[in-house]
Amino acid sequence: QVQPVESGGGLVQAGGSLRVSCAASGRTFANRAVGWFRQAPGKEREFVAAISRAGANTYYGDSVKGRFTISRDDAKNTVYLQMNSLKPEDTAVYYCAASKMFGIAGAQASAYEYWGQGTQVTVSS
Repeated sequence: QVQPVESGGGLVQAGGSLRVSCAASGRTFANRAVGWFRQAPGKEREFVAAISRAGANTYYGDSVKGRFTISRDDAKNTVYLQMNSLKPEDTAVYYCAASKMFGIAGAQASAYEYWGQGTQVTVSS
């Protein structure tokens, strides 16, 4: 099994940038799609971004398009989420998730089998 481990969350001012990382523990992210989701207090989990197995395709939620960028470095077994022009409404716990082997990247949580514990991102106004 692969265990995603998130890091890099923190407190940032509105308009600022932050990069969160997701490292693979156990097995690797190779041949797996990886996605980022977030959940704010009192709200449902929301799709943020996903990247396909080889990194050729990326997908974004409407609320983050043009501001966030997902990337992967399989040599380091790590997926990154670069977040720019942050807004207070981006405040949430950010979760990384990995698919089964040869899984397809998607916006649905059901596309992913392995989930991290999350990292808190707080954007102050």
